[in-house]
Amino acid sequence: MLPTLFVSHGAPLAAIDGEPAQAAWAQIAGALPRPAAVLIMSPHWPTATPAVASPPRHRTLHDFGGMPPALYALDYPAPGDPRLASAVCARLRDAGFDASVSTRQDLDHGAWVPLRTMYPGADVPVVQLSVQPRLGPAHHYALGRSLAGLRGEGVLVVGSGALTHNLREVRLDSRVATVPGWARAFAAWMATVLTAGDLAQLIDYRRLAPDAARNHPTEEHLLPLYFALGAAGEAPVARRAFEGFSYGPLAMDVWTFGEAAAH
Repeated sequence: MLPTLFVSHGAPLAAIDGEPAQAAWAQIAGALPRPAAVLIMSPHWPTATPAVASPPRHRTLHDFGGMPPALYALDYPAPGDPRLASAVCARLRDAGFDASVSTRQDLDHGAWVPLRTMYPGADVPVVQLSVQPRLGPAHHYALGRSLAGLRGEGVLVVGSGALTHNLREVRLDSRVATVPGWARAFAAWMATVLTAGDLAQLIDYRRLAPDAARNHPTEEHLLPLYFALGAAGEAPVARRAFEGFSYGPLAMDVWTFGEAAAH
């Protein structure tokens, strides 16, 4: 049974600047059975209601500006899986979500940056699920729960985002810039609550976590974590596979959600 993953994908520069979290991405992929497909949620495809996209082959979207030319030269032409996309949409509809299949071809950097490290051959089919920035943690957890059965069908479910994400305070001039205390405190709180499996506190993080609004002025980069957690099923074990920061306050933590805890 495959675990589900939450990957902090960091700045687009992570694809070329030697980001230490990349080693964890590659190690996780290497330790898992090769998946039949990857279902990934990225914060960079926002929609009002859930949408599922999987063209026959994806087009690499360089959805950023002012970056080094080497970054724009990267390509990740992963195949899609239209049949799986339709099945995912059907499961979401059966669970009561107003889901649809999208004709979107672009694979944004929130998806291809980590997947390029995990499966560099671009030979694992990829299906992307949109994020609903206005609908909050409980909605995204429920999305994941409705798709938990995919774990037993060889589909690797990945939430890609950022454990902390305040771009106004990021230091792109230095990947090893000093980490502010408010970012460390938030990451530590999330680690404690995830490890304890306290879903109620996680859902209410906006009120309970230290400096929640400062770490996430908007929620779209954290919501994929709830999707991945929900897709892991009942009371999964949360394990942190990587801990670290880049460019000051960007927490690059990677979490796996695996087999259910013993009761």
